[in-house]
Amino acid sequence: MTTTYDVTGMTCTHCVAAVTEELTALDGVTDVSVDLVAGGTSHVTVTGDPSSDAVREAVAEAGYALA
Repeated sequence: MTTTYDVTGMTCTHCVAAVTEELTALDGVTDVSVDLVAGGTSHVTVTGDPSSDAVREAVAEAGYALA
C-alpha cells in the first residue's frame, strides 16, 4: 500500500533526511519518497503498511507535523 501525507515545516534536504530516517525505521515501511516544498506543504509518500498514528508520531519525532 502507498499513502501520501502532507507535512509542514520542512525547508531543506536535512529535513528530508530526518523525516525519511524516522519513517523508514517503522515496521512495515519499505520505501519513503519526499517531494520537498521548502517552507510550504511537502508531500511524503510512504510505501508499506504502518498505521497513520505511527506515521504521525515518526514525523513529529523528526520535528515536523502532518498537515
